[in-house]
Amino acid sequence: MNHPAILGNTPIFTDKIHIVRPDLPAFSDLAADAQDILANGMVTKGKYLRAFEEAVAEHLGARHAIAVSSCTTGLMLTYRCLNLTGEAVVPSFTFMATVSALIWAGLRPVYADVDFDTTNLNVAAAEAAITPETTAIVAVHNFGNPADIDELQALADSRDLKLIFDAAHGFGALYRGKPVGAEGNAQVYSLSPTKLVIAGEGGIVATNDDELAEKIRWGREYGNSGNYDSAFAGINARMPEFNALMGLHSLRRLETGARRRNELVELYREQLGALPGVGFQTVRPGNRHSYKDFSITIDPQAFGMNRDELAAALAAENIDSRKYYEPPVHRQTAYAQFATNQTVLDNTETLSGQSLSLPIWSNMDATTALKISHAVQRIQDFAGEVKQAIHQSTNRQAR
Repeated sequence: MNHPAILGNTPIFTDKIHIVRPDLPAFSDLAADAQDILANGMVTKGKYLRAFEEAVAEHLGARHAIAVSSCTTGLMLTYRCLNLTGEAVVPSFTFMATVSALIWAGLRPVYADVDFDTTNLNVAAAEAAITPETTAIVAVHNFGNPADIDELQALADSRDLKLIFDAAHGFGALYRGKPVGAEGNAQVYSLSPTKLVIAGEGGIVATNDDELAEKIRWGREYGNSGNYDSAFAGINARMPEFNALMGLHSLRRLETGARRRNELVELYREQLGALPGVGFQTVRPGNRHSYKDFSITIDPQAFGMNRDELAAALAAENIDSRKYYEPPVHRQTAYAQFATNQTVLDNTETLSGQSLSLPIWSNMDATTALKISHAVQRIQDFAGEVKQAIHQSTNRQAR
């Protein structure tokens, strides 16, 4: 019998399969430019930063791409430089930085529910959350799935609100055939090691707004407009030259990585789609997901066990997974105070209990995806016995 490892069989993988493996350039590809940085002594605000910003702006089709130290500082500066006040409508089913940057900018988050199928901000829920104090809508391309951009823009225009996209997962995503990047007032990207474009750490603010771009350039350098007289209280959010160099090389690998991830997801869906209770994100027609994460949902009634039990059984197979986003932002200690009795987030709550991200990276081979799929299948085949084994183990640990 092909029992899963949690029931005593040999794990499918001998070594741990991590949730992600950064796709990095070879040192030999960077060596000459890295030596150039050391030789010329310009380790920040140099030619590699300018080259990276120009390349990103061209790729995204945006007039400006401003490199910053992280997506979080990019969001902080964007919120601050748009002069937002009062409230901002934002999903709770997102990474905490989407909301933490709002708090830092002095705004109050008002949580709105997401669409269960796309996991992105639901436009009707966003509209219902708008109050006279609202000055902005913040949407997210969750896991790399483009948000309903046109519908959100129409809503923002009708209520005279700013529209910002947390595009942390957005490199590699296409909206109606084009890279997300020029829409809304700004799109803010992450360049951390789990993303498709990697600079070590870092972020990008993309915008067509000349005034906003200038303010963010000041803001990333303490608010200094160039004459040593601070225009406003900024921060140090500059990107070092080494990070810009890495980002420049990583950008060249983006399209290959995005296509490979979509191929892998097709393979995953072929293997897992027949299993009862397994759901996948819906991608709107004409769009392309970046698959920064490949997240499935587990319906416990149909699958025979819940998401947490599957994650435990996968760990026994030496397969890493992530429960994004559990808990959702509105239930986290720092942000629960902003949820009210009127906050209804049914889809957010369901997704936070059912969503599970499986390993994916830009150069993963097909065999790895097939073996992970096989692990999920054999765990589901013995769902009742797996649940019982986990229950017994939990009881022993509690004694």
